[in-house]
Amino acid sequence: MHTDIYRKFVVQVVAAGTLLLTMSASAASPAIPGDDNADECVVLVHGLARSSHSMNDMEETLQAAGYKTVNIDYPSRSQKVQDLAELVGKQAVAGCKAQVNSTIHFVTHSMGGILVRYYLAKNEVQDLGRVVMLAPPNKGSLLTDQLRNEAWYQWLTGPAGQQLGTGPDGIPGMLGPVDFTTGIIAGKVHSPVDNWLAQKIPGADDGKVSVEHAKVEGMQDFLVLPYTHITIMKQPAVISQSLYFLRHGKFNHEDAKTLLESKGKMPRPVYFD
Repeated sequence: MHTDIYRKFVVQVVAAGTLLLTMSASAASPAIPGDDNADECVVLVHGLARSSHSMNDMEETLQAAGYKTVNIDYPSRSQKVQDLAELVGKQAVAGCKAQVNSTIHFVTHSMGGILVRYYLAKNEVQDLGRVVMLAPPNKGSLLTDQLRNEAWYQWLTGPAGQQLGTGPDGIPGMLGPVDFTTGIIAGKVHSPVDNWLAQKIPGADDGKVSVEHAKVEGMQDFLVLPYTHITIMKQPAVISQSLYFLRHGKFNHEDAKTLLESKGKMPRPVYFD
C-alpha cells in the first residue's frame, strides 16, 4: 500500500514539473513536434523476463503528460526474437491506431529495444516518432556469450535470450544502424546482487549490459545515468529524460550532469522539458 502511494506521488510530481516547465518554455521556444501530446501515442515495451508492470510508472507519467499509451505484455521467455518482434510490433501499431491518428513513439527497456529495432527493420510504421531505449544490449550481451550454455541461463532467458550474443549469430549484430530518431539511456551502477555478473563485463555496466554495448550506430543522443539495469525504467530522472527526448529529440545533458554530480541523489526534483 505504501509503495503504491509513493509511486503515485512520484508520477504526479514528475508530471506536474514537466507541465510547468513546458508552459514556461513555450513562450521562448519555437513549436517542436511532440509539444501537443493529445494526438500522440507511446508504446512501452518491457525487457526479458519482465512484464508490463515494470513500465507502469513510465506509463502513468506519460499519460499525465497527455500521451496515449500502449503498455505491451509479451511472453519474453517462450519465443524467439523474430516472433516476439512481430507480436509486439502488431500490438503496438494496432493499439496506437485505435487511439490516435498521428505519431507513434516507443519507450523500451533492455531486450524490448531489440524487438523494436527488429520490427522496424522489417516493417514500415506510418507516422513513426521517436524511440527511447533504456539499457538496451544493442551490440549484444556479453553475459549471453559466457552463460548461454548454462542450463539455468537457458531456462531464465528462453529462446530469445539465446539470440542476444555479440557474435555473428546474434540478432543485435544483424540489425545494422538505426534509421529512426533514437535516444539511449544506459546505466552505470549495479546492485550487490549483480556483482558476480558485473565481473564478467569489462568497463562500466549496469549489472547486465555494458555502457559501450548499449550504443548503436545512427543514434541521435546517448546518456549515462547512475542506475541499475533492473530499476532504470522506474527512476524519476530517467522517466523525465525520456519525456524530454520524446518532445525534443535530445536529452537534457545539463540536468543529467547535475544528477551525476549528486551521485544519483537528486538535490531537487529534476524535470526535463
